[in-house]
Amino acid sequence: MERTTLDLWVGLFVVAGLAAVLVLAMKVGNLSTFNMSESYNLQAEFDNIGGLKSRSPVKSAGVVVGRVTAITFDNKTFRARVSMVIDKRYQFPKDTFAKILTAGLLGEQYVGLDPGGDDQVLKGGDQVAKTQSAVVLENLISSFLYSKASEGDAKK
Repeated sequence: MERTTLDLWVGLFVVAGLAAVLVLAMKVGNLSTFNMSESYNLQAEFDNIGGLKSRSPVKSAGVVVGRVTAITFDNKTFRARVSMVIDKRYQFPKDTFAKILTAGLLGEQYVGLDPGGDDQVLKGGDQVAKTQSAVVLENLISSFLYSKASEGDAKK
């Protein structure tokens, strides 16, 4: 009897561990519970998308309002075209600003939407005109070092 109880507890512990690994895998894969019944598509072009990936969240005011569906390269403008699907509940003005932001210092990148003040709203298939590319840490460090080096040359 005692051996059966012990086996039962070990089995429950293993099942709980597998469930925890499954939840962790869903979080890492950006497959968390963001279910959109009705949605519309938006496009945005960026000079540099950094580490943005397909299925990355689209947030406004910290709330997930959509997901990145595709990232392609435009051969005519030489810019990255990001396709997003936005939940129909969230309507954004035509002068909305799209930025590629980073969660934390070295966290995942996502698209942030800052709404403007226009009366007209974006509709399915529209393009977000105002964009800001990702801040690339290497470029930031190199520009800092270059400015410090030129500052040292000016003192001589």
